[in-house]
Amino acid sequence: MSKAGKWRRFIPFYLMMIPSLIYLFINNYIPMFGLVIAFKNVNYRIGILKSPWAGLKNFEFLFRTKDAWTITRNTIAYNLVFIVLGTVIAIAVAILLNEISTRIVKNVYQTIILLPYLISIIVVSYIVMAFLSYDTGFINKTLFGAIGKEAISWYNEPKYWPFILVVVYIWKHFGYSCIIYYATVVGFDRGYYEAAVIDGATRWQSIRLVTLPMLKPTIITLTLMNIGRIFYSDFGLFYQVPLNSGPLIDVTNTIDTYVYRGLITLNDVGMSSAAGFYQSIVGFILVMLANWVVNKVDKENALF
Repeated sequence: MSKAGKWRRFIPFYLMMIPSLIYLFINNYIPMFGLVIAFKNVNYRIGILKSPWAGLKNFEFLFRTKDAWTITRNTIAYNLVFIVLGTVIAIAVAILLNEISTRIVKNVYQTIILLPYLISIIVVSYIVMAFLSYDTGFINKTLFGAIGKEAISWYNEPKYWPFILVVVYIWKHFGYSCIIYYATVVGFDRGYYEAAVIDGATRWQSIRLVTLPMLKPTIITLTLMNIGRIFYSDFGLFYQVPLNSGPLIDVTNTIDTYVYRGLITLNDVGMSSAAGFYQSIVGFILVMLANWVVNKVDKENALF
């Protein structure tokens, strides 16, 4: 077949690509023009292009402040914990569901696998408030009341919130990752497991020697994606769930919430854009660095 004939053969596929390419261009490439805002003192009366250049002054908002270390520490530390615990729990639940699905009818386990995702989309801030409210919360009124323990003012006690935020994040997000891992596991060739059983492997040995090694590419891919967003934070989790409580600022303040509070006070969109630019660049560098490490350790499982 000639080259022209081969090209005509794939015309339907190219036509199918057009809507996605248009969507990608509009939503991912055109907005990149906004990066210029990070380097300007935006004046709405004359427009973005005519606004005077500010150089790197907008970035000083992040770095020349006594809170710079706190917000950077919180953002990175929380995300590291989220990545590690979220990955471990999602894999464990996915493997458990796979084990259960081999013993119960199909319709039942399809419902079970959807449950974590349904839980993850619940409006968690209201649920957390229902548990932690000082006067009417389930923990203070029901649990502590039953055992005679004094109520705790949760929204004024910073020491509890690193644990609360981790639990809420895992509860909210692990369902999505769990579905991805579960879909990967159920696609594995059952012949590997049958061979393991013939060789005398126990169920735990099958998981350790068959399931986990075959899950490694998926784990690496999702981890690299999460590393790329390690300088970002879940705004709802760190701002709405703690109800923007002043006493909790030191343990709940991240780069995103700090910039938001700064915008409310100063209404400076240039500083917000500088923060987003900084987060994107650092995220890109971290992904490249993590992928380089994976290349050195196991080249076959690297993204590129």
